[in-house]
Amino acid sequence: MILITGANGFLGYYLSEMLLQKGIPVVATGKGECRLPFANYTGFNYSTLDFTDPFNVHDVFEKFNPSVVVHAGAMSKPDECELNQWQCYDVNVQGTLNLLANAEERKSFFLFVSTDFVFSGDEGMYKEEDATNPVNFYGKSKADAEDAVKEYLSDWAIVRTVLVYGKPASGKQNILTIVKDKLEKGETYNVVNDQVRTPTYVEDLAKGITAIIEKKSKGIFHLSGEDILTPYEMACIAADFLKLDKSLIKKVTAADFSQPAKRPLKTGFVIDKAKRELGYKPVSFEEGLRSTFR
Repeated sequence: MILITGANGFLGYYLSEMLLQKGIPVVATGKGECRLPFANYTGFNYSTLDFTDPFNVHDVFEKFNPSVVVHAGAMSKPDECELNQWQCYDVNVQGTLNLLANAEERKSFFLFVSTDFVFSGDEGMYKEEDATNPVNFYGKSKADAEDAVKEYLSDWAIVRTVLVYGKPASGKQNILTIVKDKLEKGETYNVVNDQVRTPTYVEDLAKGITAIIEKKSKGIFHLSGEDILTPYEMACIAADFLKLDKSLIKKVTAADFSQPAKRPLKTGFVIDKAKRELGYKPVSFEEGLRSTFR
């Protein structure tokens, strides 16, 4: 039985579906009611779970006794995290500790989903062994949670990823779908061109995590795409693909925004380890774009 936190979210939707299609039983969890359309799948369970509540976590683990925990739930909007640091710490760090404590009792395999924002963004193209040095509180909370996972006494894996995109699920928008919505309405859209990323197609991320679960691969893995793009370049390629008015996309820099949380300028990943150990093969950005709007 695989327990997934944040299952109502973007990644949670795709990962739950992928595991169920392989015949692997899933207990999807989220804070609210189930928003996943998988009730007709054999092996699908849903439970409400507030992982900041240790009693709630204990009860859910007692009921389902998961052999694998995929912790994908998080407070993940950098500006919200910067403005609400206590809440961010409670969700991203204390919540992870609550899950680890209960997983430890069962010696569950623990897989933590992390982010490129644990890095400073000074260099870019990061490897798994590069030192973390976050520039905002969201990144710090995820780095602190990673440190807790590394202390876990049973088997663990950490998956870091970058700017996930794809066909929306459970109503979750991402940069490409926002571009489509804005330009179809004739609205301008300001997009930064001084931040470099290796954007990740959501189904590739789900496949990589599934491979880790199946192989019980341990340690840190970087899962992203291979195309090196700025968000502005992504938006322009999407506009061209959709045959929408690219002139509505306005090139800006991070300095043009008054955002509470600083963003790392250059992240992006080296994914050689994932290719070698997991057989990870991400699609090109063009292919991911086609799949997003297919």
